[in-house]
Amino acid sequence: MFYYTYLLKSKKDGKMYTGITKDLRKRLAEHNAGKSMYTKGRGPFVLIYYEACLLEDKARSRELYLKTGMGKRYLKNRLGASYL
Repeated sequence: MFYYTYLLKSKKDGKMYTGITKDLRKRLAEHNAGKSMYTKGRGPFVLIYYEACLLEDKARSRELYLKTGMGKRYLKNRLGASYL
């Protein structure tokens, strides 16, 4: 089983959301349906990046890293400025 660290972009306001989940498709559907407390009212969302990890603690540590300044620079270099 994989744990996914993911990055969503709101089509409504252009803001990003980073999270982790075991079921990426289900979690994206929950975000788009307004069932997430943190993203409610900001959807619809598009998935722009994800990573798969075998261990939950590794996925959580990647989530925390991607939320830092260095992590945001990593994503900018990896995805290009047009995505962020």
